[in-house]
Amino acid sequence: MPIAKLAAAVQHNCDVIDARHARDSGLCTYLLGMREYFRWVSGLGLGAAADPGAVGSWIARRERHWEALLDQGADRLVALPLGGGLDAYDEEAVNEQIADDRLVYGAGIGRFGVPLFFLARREWQARRDGVQIVVAGDELARGYVATPAVSRGSTILVRLDALRRWLWTRAEVAGPRGPSDAFWSALKAYDRGARLDDAIESMARGELESLVLHELGELRAGQIVGPDWERMLEQLGDRRSELVVRAVRDLLADCLVTLPVLLERRATASLHFWFSNFDGVRRALAPQFLDARGEGVCSVDEDRLNAAVARGQTQWASLAMDLVGRWRQGGREAVLAQTVALYPA
Repeated sequence: MPIAKLAAAVQHNCDVIDARHARDSGLCTYLLGMREYFRWVSGLGLGAAADPGAVGSWIARRERHWEALLDQGADRLVALPLGGGLDAYDEEAVNEQIADDRLVYGAGIGRFGVPLFFLARREWQARRDGVQIVVAGDELARGYVATPAVSRGSTILVRLDALRRWLWTRAEVAGPRGPSDAFWSALKAYDRGARLDDAIESMARGELESLVLHELGELRAGQIVGPDWERMLEQLGDRRSELVVRAVRDLLADCLVTLPVLLERRATASLHFWFSNFDGVRRALAPQFLDARGEGVCSVDEDRLNAAVARGQTQWASLAMDLVGRWRQGGREAVLAQTVALYPA
């Protein structure tokens, strides 16, 4: 199979999606994401310095390319050159065609209804709890947004390269912090005196399991809320409300699987990692989890966290079902009103 031809087709589709949606982000988020994307496009190592002038020139060229796609009417997804032409969204059929080449293809819908595509080398795959777990390595085609893990049907896709790049960006933006910072406490557990890029690599491979656990929790949560959840999400059409709805399901997933397993294993580094990502809407909805964090020095009170998880399993399942029930009875407007009540800020 002509891998280069396939990668070019996938990259074109990624560019089309970026032309439509990449600039929807806030300016700071956009520029940080584009700097990381520049490193990937340029083949730079994670720790390689990105010259600001080169990054700025590249962003300008990339934006002109996006504008050309839109202006010339070329902003249509192309069929992938497999089996006489496969639809870009036919993830299952594409992966069947490329399995022998140890490749993995991803096609799905991310936040705010934005399509996401990628093509990568497949590192390994395995079955667990009736779920197929596929880990992608080096990426041959991708867009501006690179989500580290997703679950669809009975498959979990983890993008190891996207994960390590996200962790590196976290480390760059945060800078060295004190002993109360959860991210640096997690990273410290992996460094063992190593260079930062080696520590990031160790952390990426270690926390890959945390991503898998969360996606297993997402699948378990999906069994509770049922298929109407995705229909509700598709109809919201409001970014703020979507963030609230997704946060509720995230909390349910972590209370069902992620946190119980990490606590059972006494995986302290991974618990610090979880707290380092406990922010935004989730933190506003569930401040009780902060009671399990020590003050001053970053620590985890496992008894308090276990208690919060036990309460959360009932609380977030009930709230998720309430949201679905409101959507069934009152449609989109009923859900929007409830998300404002839950998260008025």
